[in-house]
Amino acid sequence: MSKRIVVLGSGESGVGAALLAKNKGFDVFVSDYGQIADKYQKELDANNISYESGKHTEALILNADEVIKSPGISPKVPIVQKLKAEGIQISSEIEFASRYTDAKLVAITGTNGKTTTSLLTHHILKQAGLNVGLAGNIGDSFAKSVIEKNYDYYVLEISSFQLEDIHDFHPSVAMLLNITPDHLDRYEYEMDLYAEAKFRIAENMQKEDCFILNKSDDYLMGIHQSLANTKATEVYFTDKDFNGATLNVDAYSFNNLSLKGGHNGMNMSAAVRAALFLGCEVSAIQEGLSTFKNAEHRLEWVADINGVDFINDSKATNVEAVQFALDSFEKPIVWIAGGTDKGNDYSTLFPLLEKLEIKALLCLGKDNTKLEKAFEGKVSIIRSTESVEEVIDWSLEIAHSGDVVLLSPACASFDLFKNYEHRGSCFKEAVLKHKNS
Repeated sequence: MSKRIVVLGSGESGVGAALLAKNKGFDVFVSDYGQIADKYQKELDANNISYESGKHTEALILNADEVIKSPGISPKVPIVQKLKAEGIQISSEIEFASRYTDAKLVAITGTNGKTTTSLLTHHILKQAGLNVGLAGNIGDSFAKSVIEKNYDYYVLEISSFQLEDIHDFHPSVAMLLNITPDHLDRYEYEMDLYAEAKFRIAENMQKEDCFILNKSDDYLMGIHQSLANTKATEVYFTDKDFNGATLNVDAYSFNNLSLKGGHNGMNMSAAVRAALFLGCEVSAIQEGLSTFKNAEHRLEWVADINGVDFINDSKATNVEAVQFALDSFEKPIVWIAGGTDKGNDYSTLFPLLEKLEIKALLCLGKDNTKLEKAFEGKVSIIRSTESVEEVIDWSLEIAHSGDVVLLSPACASFDLFKNYEHRGSCFKEAVLKHKNS
């Protein structure tokens, strides 16, 4: 009798896990308490995978040999609690997929910079001639890629949610970029519980593996000794590796860099250390650094309107990411923020206000009360709206040539938008509409 795999959740990772389980000959069932998107239903139907939508039928779930849980599902939901009570193993998609590839894994986590560093590391390794894939919390699911591709290496962007349900997941290279408050509602508002999930990335690593850590992150290093349960060789990067134009890593200096800002200097430093550990030629790394283009919604330049630069940083959904963004500009800034607050402490941004010229705070969200109160008396112009078009009109009214209009929300997007990509796309569309009018 074949092993029964139940997949909870039907997003990219859930459907990918279901397809891989089917490919390996398991009895597969997908259950989603929400509605399964049409495109995923069609994919499941095409592969003869049984599923249910809009409910969890316990009799069809609690008979599983193993459950693959999508990362967005809280461990506190009743069906997950019942699975734990029954002693049924719960695994993440990255755990499941890693069993079916011999590729070396480069796993990247951290509160901020994961996506940029993953894209950059993948680009450098590809530039160096490695047969490398990109998956995890970015693009296609890891499980689906394992079915279709035969890579020698994978760069995986990994969230804390994905790390909660690993067992034997074993990267050859792991990076922990930083740890700052985020998703604390998932972790009982305890930073140490959040950090514990992050540090799990290295728990199965061996002495021949490389664990790359941010030595300039005081909280990370302070909790490191109690949480870093790993045999891996540790390598450190710091905020001193980058002087704004040149990256100095080990005995090498890298110039002609495409990424700007001190936070991206840290991302580049981590990526270069991974590439050097994997044996990439210095010339190839240099080429990768100089030719890399960052993804959408991450300090993405949109347009110049009358000498004003419009920047889309919609991916900045926490305070630390906004701090990085604001600190990347020396020009006067019209700052657009707001959305669904995630327990933010805005006071960490106050020191920046003393050295930057924030001309206005334009709040884009349904309830901006907390944001408005935090910056009352600290920013001279504060306005609120639920309209992207109105926020652009106000920006053009306030900003002058040489200024920056920065969308860097510090909040989730779900009050007005489908996700941060939708928010960023609406912002870009409104900016370009003005540009072309």
